[in-house]
This record gives sequence, structure tokens and C-alpha cells, in this order.
Amino acid sequence: MTVPFDFSGQNVLVIGGTSGINLGIAQGFAKAGAKLGVISRSQEKVDAAVTLLSKHTDAMGFSADVRDYEAIDSCTREFSEHLGSIDVLVSGAAGNFPAAANAMSANGFKAVMDIDLLGTFQVLRCAYSFLKKPGSAVINISAPQAFQPMEMQAHVCAAKAGVDMLTRVLAMEWGLEGIRVNSIVPGPISDTEGMARLAPTEKMQQAVTASVPLGRQGTKDDIADAALFLASPLASYITGAILPVDGGWSLSGFSSLGNALKAKSPT
Repeated sequence: MTVPFDFSGQNVLVIGGTSGINLGIAQGFAKAGAKLGVISRSQEKVDAAVTLLSKHTDAMGFSADVRDYEAIDSCTREFSEHLGSIDVLVSGAAGNFPAAANAMSANGFKAVMDIDLLGTFQVLRCAYSFLKKPGSAVINISAPQAFQPMEMQAHVCAAKAGVDMLTRVLAMEWGLEGIRVNSIVPGPISDTEGMARLAPTEKMQQAVTASVPLGRQGTKDDIADAALFLASPLASYITGAILPVDGGWSLSGFSSLGNALKAKSPT
């Protein structure tokens, strides 16, 4: 269960907020009293997420692809015209698949770069005009691959490293306007599509869990709690931070998953 932050009267927009970690973040803010907007490609998932979030708060959803600047711009504009300025923006759209660099197509590499890195830039660029100034918080969802090289993940390593550097640069550029920009780096989070793709067997799941210093996989609530903290007044002097929420996994456990992915890859 998320900690008892109060976001009553605040407007929170979560990109990718219709499933997995991002939906968990949206639920955390909804339970804390914020008014929610979610954006995702699938209208079916958008509708389901809005129905779920509406049990706790006012919620609205939009179907758009982060690679489509005009579509994202239209969604952020409509959200802001309906509710007012954006107090908290969470950018979490991402793509991933395990593949060796020499077996990956240029289109496959580009797809992940376009969703993760270009998509993050476009979301932040579109939302900038509607962010509350001063006082808004931007949270990008990164990945350990941003700073820890991992076999079978060259595309994600490159894209997420770019996301973290974008976080730092915008923290500098937007700081005087009172906009804080931070990244959350989730580790192994149970019951998510990401873990299902990267560790699809029970044996791989057990290996990942055993490699986490805290001895467990994280939950979506763990990430939601971190997001609530970073968006709250308790973090009012934190910007440009890259915050791992991974039970210490990135300290030593990363190689276990990389080796497992490499072992199951076709030769």
C-alpha cells in the first residue's frame, strides 16, 4: 500500500499509465487525491485504466503514440484545458525485447530509441507549456540499463542512458522556473510485462530474485511510493536525481539476467 501523501487538487498526467508500473503510479496518485490523465496507444487499455482510476478520483484518458508529436501535443493541451496546469508529469512509455546487437535490425533498434528517448523528449517538450511554474514535478521512468551495460540490451542501454541525460539537462534548464525533473530506475518488479519478457521462465525469475540484495522482487507500489515522494514537498530540493528503486539489484545482480538472456538466445 502506498504511503499517505496528499495530492488533493493537483493534476497528474501519466504517459503509458494504462498498464504495469505506470498504471501502478497512476493508481498511487489517484488514491492520494490527484486528478488523473493517462495516455497510451491502446484505446482499450485507456478505457480500462480510466474505469479503474475513476473509482478513486476524476480521471480522463487519451489514445496516442509518443512517437507522434502532434498527437501528444493535442492530448496534453486537452488535458490542461479541461483540468488546468499540470502539477506532476510522469513519462513512462517504453519498448523492449532481448536481442544481440549483431542480430538486431536497424528498425528494431530505431523503434526502441523512438519510443524511449525520442518519445520522452516529445512528451516533455509538449507538456512544458502546461506545467505549473513554479512547482511542477517531472518524473521520467528509466531503467538500470541506462548505467549498467547488459548483453542483449544494446538498444535499451542506449535509449535509457539518453533519458537519464535528458533528465539532468532539463533539470538544469528548467530549474529557475521551479520545475523539478528526476528519473526513477525500477529494478526487477514482479507481475509486469517487462519482467515477463526478460525473465520468462520460473528458473530465470528465481535467479533474478536471488540476485537482489534485499532478497525479493519489487512491487508496483514500491515504484508508486517513490514517485509520490519525488513529486511531494518532501523532495522540493531534489532535481536531476537518478533514483534506483531496485532493492540494490544494480549493485551486483545485473549480470545474472544478462547471462540468462544470452543463454536462451538463438545462435
